[in-house]
Amino acid sequence: MSSNHNRTRPVSSPADGGRPKRRLKTKPLLILLLILFVANLLWFIAWLIPNQAGSDEEVASVDGDEITRQEWMAAMEEQHGRDTLLELVNQKVMETAAKEYKIKVSEKEIELELAMLRSGQEGGAQTLYAADENQLRENVKTQLILEKVLTKDVVIEEQEVEAFYKENQMLYDIKDTYRTRMIVLDSAAAADETISELENGSSFEALARERSIDTATGSLGGDIGYVAEGQAGIDPKIAQAVVGIDVDSWSSPIKLEDGRIAVLSVTEKAEGRTFSFDDVKAHISRELALEQLPQSITPEAFWDEFNAEWFYGE
Repeated sequence: MSSNHNRTRPVSSPADGGRPKRRLKTKPLLILLLILFVANLLWFIAWLIPNQAGSDEEVASVDGDEITRQEWMAAMEEQHGRDTLLELVNQKVMETAAKEYKIKVSEKEIELELAMLRSGQEGGAQTLYAADENQLRENVKTQLILEKVLTKDVVIEEQEVEAFYKENQMLYDIKDTYRTRMIVLDSAAAADETISELENGSSFEALARERSIDTATGSLGGDIGYVAEGQAGIDPKIAQAVVGIDVDSWSSPIKLEDGRIAVLSVTEKAEGRTFSFDDVKAHISRELALEQLPQSITPEAFWDEFNAEWFYGE
């Protein structure tokens, strides 16, 4: 995950007269999770397809000119193999570092990070991706190990941690968030037709790819990430509507602020919760310690220490 440790940002609250608040460092991790997801999905999809035939098996053809499994796999390896292997090596390096430095990561810590990631997004620009829940948790665990290794010798006074919590307590009052998909259309008639197809059993994801005029989200099957009621940085009609949509269902046509029409679907609801000071004091201490590091550090910095080698030989 990301090694950029400057993840605080100013926000303000009406209750404090606009005084700046410091936000947690979630954006780099979100971006890296997206990169890891794309690499994982495109690389490992090959292994989900039966491999009983030889490497010269035809997997596609164009005007009679065949594309073989071997060609396909070679292209996958060239385009995405390096990133996927890099992730695996870094994960192993961090697991080794955890043993060496006797570092533990609890399930509660992972749950806190996931909650902060889900609530820390700004509109649909960043989406929390993972090939599956287990992979997501492993990615978060790897990042936590890295941060704990980097900050193990940094001392943060408890008074500073308490002051941060008091000034930014609202960050730890997490609302319900809804994993949302969206199909954007240019007319109410097109929206009604889309809903009719959904009612007849069509896949929301497939329709988003086929019909959505918002190409950025349409290419992702309409996925816009986790949305909370009243969330800033996203069309208020979307932030208002998600609360009333049942999981695995969809909305009636919604007119967005730009005049386009959207059909929304909620695929998952993450229950909100309020974290106490005891819940987050270690998290805050680590975040403050990371801010004191002179430069960004990634797991690759530990490769020599733990004798990591790989196919690419760099």
